[in-house]
Amino acid sequence: MNFFEKEALIRQKAEEFENASPETVIRWAVETFPKITFACSFGAEDVVLVDMLQKISPKTDIFYLDTDFHFKETYETRDRIARKYGIEFVQVKPELTPEEQAAKHGDELWKRDPNACCNIRKVEPLTRILGQYEAWITGIRRDQAPTRANAKKVEYDTKFGLVKFNPLAAWTSDDVWNYIRNNELIYNPLHDQNYPSIGCEYCTRPVMPGEDPRAGRWAGTDKTECGLHQ
Repeated sequence: MNFFEKEALIRQKAEEFENASPETVIRWAVETFPKITFACSFGAEDVVLVDMLQKISPKTDIFYLDTDFHFKETYETRDRIARKYGIEFVQVKPELTPEEQAAKHGDELWKRDPNACCNIRKVEPLTRILGQYEAWITGIRRDQAPTRANAKKVEYDTKFGLVKFNPLAAWTSDDVWNYIRNNELIYNPLHDQNYPSIGCEYCTRPVMPGEDPRAGRWAGTDKTECGLHQ
């Protein structure tokens, strides 16, 4: 399939899938693109997609970006999910250790230049791993942020040069949590402590009542995305 054929197919499927279930989108994705992977951050949306993938295509690769700066609860959630499903998550690390980053760029880069820190610890590792695939699955939803409001369930990711699937794009937070409760899924306990969106420990704070759900990410800056979905 050449680029133009793939582009036409993506446009057609984006319309076709608008009212389709996440499972329908996932099933077509894994059948159509054998070289596909799922980017998991162990947040609420991602534990739903892990469960769906295990029911539909349990051999599909699932990777996570290990920034070295995650909350201990995130690592514990990873381990609990791995044991439950018998998954070996693919660990993707930055080229620089935290110590090397500090030596090269100074201490606490995330405070002075969060974009640079995200680029080193997230964007560059993601670019490396996605270079091995022709499609990827994400947990983004349209109502998470204005930058995600136009996300389609299938689209061409021009930034990374592959097909991108967002099976939960049309879901609300209530949809996500209903699935988690109905299927008794493991989830990050920080969600019960006012952390609706969980990133690195140094750049994530609890969200107060009435605040935007992503207000706890990079608080005090104008940054709203880590660069993975822009």
